Amino acid sequence: MERNLMKGNEALAEAAIRAGCKCFFGYPITPQTELAAYMAKRMHKAGGVFLQAESEIAAINMVLGAASTGVRAMTSSSSPGISLKSEGVSYIAGSDLPAVIINVERGGPGLGGIQPSQADYWQATKALGHGDFQLLVYAPASVQEMVDYVVKAFDRADKYRMPAMILADGLLGQMMEPVTFPEINPDAYDKSGWAANGHKMQREHHIINSLYLKPDELEKSILDRYKRYEIIKETETEAESYLTEDCDILVCAFGATARVVKSAVNDARAQGIKAGLFRPKTLWPFPVKEINEAAKSAKKLLSVEMSMGQMIDDIKLAINCSKPVEFFGRTGGVIPTPAEVLGEIKRMGGAL
Repeated sequence: MERNLMKGNEALAEAAIRAGCKCFFGYPITPQTELAAYMAKRMHKAGGVFLQAESEIAAINMVLGAASTGVRAMTSSSSPGISLKSEGVSYIAGSDLPAVIINVERGGPGLGGIQPSQADYWQATKALGHGDFQLLVYAPASVQEMVDYVVKAFDRADKYRMPAMILADGLLGQMMEPVTFPEINPDAYDKSGWAANGHKMQREHHIINSLYLKPDELEKSILDRYKRYEIIKETETEAESYLTEDCDILVCAFGATARVVKSAVNDARAQGIKAGLFRPKTLWPFPVKEINEAAKSAKKLLSVEMSMGQMIDDIKLAINCSKPVEFFGRTGGVIPTPAEVLGEIKRMGGAL
């Protein structure tokens, strides 16, 4: 397969087009603006629609409208822009519509800065909008994985009729790496049973709706949705375990930070410290079975993040608080270094 040297943001866009995305609605914000710019150049030539909306709120509601017709639709933004989209994401989830949302994270809160961050973990996995709902959250750690997970996000969104998010960051969005694009079948799922795309007087009307005025009807819709979520928890978790078979210290990290941690783990091993890396690739659902397997021999766990420690609670819950979990992180757009992480590993190793 042909390899292409591409910037992360542009690879995300190209992967979406090849995955059959027909409608992109967005609004420029650093550090994901190249994604929208690439879409502006390519979507029309690929037979799709690009529209720069008047706001992030308008963009996500355009995604809702397009997705309701059964076409593959997507939006992208960065942290504060995603916050503005949150109400629309809740409507999409409540309407049981597939859609893909890309968040190339930046520092916050507020306008924060334009440097990389992972401080939207809680937002993505716990509270992206009101009500009882979840969305699939993928955390790539390379440009190639961003390509692969865009394809998977569209596929799984269609399969389960729910929104899916790629949670990347400014580091991945701006770096350049060689990528290959997989063969894709964008028509794998039949949407004729629900899409509101014209009935031609040949079938019943399809109504896309998230409003239920009778509490028992709303409760039933939510309970039915959560049955799907249980299937997803059992079948859709993904993770990487690296040098975990005999590790004393299991270092947990996702996304770009995991690349830093892998270097630190290799350095620790070279110095005789049994460290290993656990990298969740799905942040929701969190890979519970996989982390318990990776942590079998570990005496302590360490979470390394570009935040103030938003993944720690999920790690503790996943292992039933059976082992101590410590934290090291940088925030505000500062990227932790392998030397800093190695220092934390050595400190923890000295106490074993």
